[in-house]
Amino acid sequence: MLTTNFIRSNIELVKEGLKKRNFSDDNLSILQEIIDLDDKRKAQQTKLDELLGEINKMSDQIGQLYKQGKREEADGIKQKVGEIKDSAKELEEASKATKEELEGKLLSVPNVPNKLVPAGSTDEDNEVIKAWDGSMPDLSDSARPHWEITEQYDLIDFKLGAKLAGAGFPVYKGKGAKLQRALINFFLAEAEQAGYQEIMPPLLVNEATARGTGALPDKEGQMYHVTKDKLYLIPTAEVPVTNVYVGQIIDSKEFPIKMTAYTPCFRREAGSYGSDVKGLNRLHQFDKVEIVQITEPDKSYATLDKMLLYVEGILAKLELPYQILRLCAGDLSFHSALTYDFEVYSAAQKRWLEVSSVSNFETYQSNRMKIRYKDNNGKKQLVHTLNGSALALPRIVAALLENHQTANGVNIPKALRSYTGFDKID
Repeated sequence: MLTTNFIRSNIELVKEGLKKRNFSDDNLSILQEIIDLDDKRKAQQTKLDELLGEINKMSDQIGQLYKQGKREEADGIKQKVGEIKDSAKELEEASKATKEELEGKLLSVPNVPNKLVPAGSTDEDNEVIKAWDGSMPDLSDSARPHWEITEQYDLIDFKLGAKLAGAGFPVYKGKGAKLQRALINFFLAEAEQAGYQEIMPPLLVNEATARGTGALPDKEGQMYHVTKDKLYLIPTAEVPVTNVYVGQIIDSKEFPIKMTAYTPCFRREAGSYGSDVKGLNRLHQFDKVEIVQITEPDKSYATLDKMLLYVEGILAKLELPYQILRLCAGDLSFHSALTYDFEVYSAAQKRWLEVSSVSNFETYQSNRMKIRYKDNNGKKQLVHTLNGSALALPRIVAALLENHQTANGVNIPKALRSYTGFDKID
């Protein structure tokens, strides 16, 4: 979340950023409400500190008076201390309520978009910053979508998954399961070679962890909630992995911190129908390899550029046509300052499929998680956090099957063959 100091010092910048996100003038009033609540909180804290100081001073007096045998005078002051303590307790409760109200309002304010973020309301306003200039797969008129290919070669059983759990929970079988595992191992090996440390996090997290990265309250309706235990199934490995450093003051010598994790991901996305969500196009449970970086603020955008090149390199090795989009403000996630999406082309479906988002959150997450470092002057500063999909598997599998299909089966890209153990699905 944004800090109150940032809002105070950059009020016009914040207003312009929220307008870019299509906030109305009426909604912008929340910024002044935040400043007023912060003033109220500070005044309450100042008064509380004065009362506590007065209590300490009078307590010392009481001790001295008792030593001097002046019990009656000491008892009188003691009674006053009791009254002040009651006032302090009331003020402490009022201050706590103010802090909670202030935090609630801060949590409802999204991140300020970077100046590179284009204006816009929907994904149609996203900017293509790198278009595919190579040749597209040359498929015959008999080319089929992946849900027909998986059925022919018994790779994925969507009907069985629906029977076991419901729609959006496929069962991978035979070479389909091996292809899935091969991609996971390939992505992790690539990440390790690029200097990312592998993490194996829990798949369920508590509310504080989900709130730390912004999954709550923004994505609460999309997350599976184990209500009895107050735990959430993770929508992405970003949630537990970024929280590895929650509450820590990082030695600057550790930068850049680079972590990767493979996990299943769980999302209660609203169901719909049609080819856009058919087969692997949208699932409630899917596998993904995530990359996360934590770094100094002045290096985070150079880091973001390197992460883009890294994802781009993986897609090139998979021999998949891709393009890169810069998301407009209306399509930007609640907690991101700047996001780039990677899309691969599905020749059989004749459309682009999103397979990765790479984002810089600046201090929005680290302020929630209180992840800081000491700068060259020894002052504690909030770090910048970044993450990216590298990659989400379902649509990668869909594109691989569709783009590499032939009349005699599906060819496996060379980069994957040492991981699959086979070079063709037939």
